[in-house]
Amino acid sequence: MKYHIITFGCQMNKSDSERISSLFKKIGYKPTSKTERADLVIVVACSVRQSAIDRIYGLIPRIEKLKKRPKTILTGCISNPDIKKLKNSFDYILSIKSLKDWPKFIRKEQCIHYPNPREDKTEISYFKIEPDYQNKFSAFVPIMTGCDNFCTFCIVPFTRGPEKNRDHKDIIGEIKNLIKLGYKEIWLLGQNVNSYKSPQNKSIDFPELLKLIDKIKGNFWIRFTSSHPKNMTERLIEIMAKSEKITDYLNLPVQSGNNEILKKMNRPYNIEQYKKSIKRIRKKIPNIFLSTDVIVGFPGETKNQFQNTANLFKEIKYDMAYISRYSPRPQTAAAKIKGSIPEKEKEKRKKILTNILKKTALNNNKKYIGKTTLVLPSRQSKEFLMGKTKDYRTIKFKGHKNLIGKFTKVKITEALPWGLKGTWIHQS
Repeated sequence: MKYHIITFGCQMNKSDSERISSLFKKIGYKPTSKTERADLVIVVACSVRQSAIDRIYGLIPRIEKLKKRPKTILTGCISNPDIKKLKNSFDYILSIKSLKDWPKFIRKEQCIHYPNPREDKTEISYFKIEPDYQNKFSAFVPIMTGCDNFCTFCIVPFTRGPEKNRDHKDIIGEIKNLIKLGYKEIWLLGQNVNSYKSPQNKSIDFPELLKLIDKIKGNFWIRFTSSHPKNMTERLIEIMAKSEKITDYLNLPVQSGNNEILKKMNRPYNIEQYKKSIKRIRKKIPNIFLSTDVIVGFPGETKNQFQNTANLFKEIKYDMAYISRYSPRPQTAAAKIKGSIPEKEKEKRKKILTNILKKTALNNNKKYIGKTTLVLPSRQSKEFLMGKTKDYRTIKFKGHKNLIGKFTKVKITEALPWGLKGTWIHQS
């Protein structure tokens, strides 16, 4: 029996897919990269935007047309309304939280109801399932799941349930094992990592967890995502600044540059507080690569309110931003807010922010021309190797394929808006 996994969405979904893969390997299935060769297709869904759900609807006809139709499983982040619409298109709709029980559901040959995360009493035991890591040098390590913030635009609290933290000993154990296996980059994952507290020892919060990981012997980088501005404490900034292994990279989602819109989004900070945090971060970590998430066209967002976001982009001078057009999600409070913005206007606003970002990112990258930096190459693209610097800037350079997954030095020769070009420094 062969299985094929199709994953949509964030790094957390990719991490879930690694555990799913591990489970099926243990019960005797073999992975295949081809949908048409699979006896079982698992779709790991994302409901953050309608476009992600639309892609799942697009998959269904393709699977139905296969000569040998495989059994299908739908899992991941799925809203209750989408479950109702999709239940007849998949053989099984299974909660990722009940992953350890999947084999018995499948053996019973029945499609089960996808449990409401707030009612599901199942222990989040999938953390105990050793992942089938898809990368040999960069690993995703979830430290928590779920979210308690209930931003009015976000479906995650409804699909993943309340915030639950993983025992710090399990996290440390997994990372130590990865370092022994030669991994060079560790991503700590969660919907709001900087609210982490170990269930076994409440004194071990996120800054303390970072300190413990930083003490692990080995040559590796620590990255984490995603952070919430409300939990960006002075202590966390201090630990990031002093650490040898925590990279100079931070994604700090602002979502909007206007206080009224932030209030409608249920974001518990104002722009003045956000800018003070950025100032403190840049004071302690001058070379920080700063990215953000922002939503344009939130219900009722006026042109003047959007202009506040554009002004914030000009002031902060981000290195990168993930700019999304607002997409109403079922079950969320924002879906009931009146004043929808036309798609054409949303796209216009997205382009304005992208153009500002393009200029600031290019200017930021120009500062690195002539400098030598450590790079972790991750893939080959034609004659170039592609990778990331320690502060998460994308870089390409000519080099041997055997450098992939190994730290190497590169001299930066050219700056582009979305990355750098460089020359590999031969090391004896």
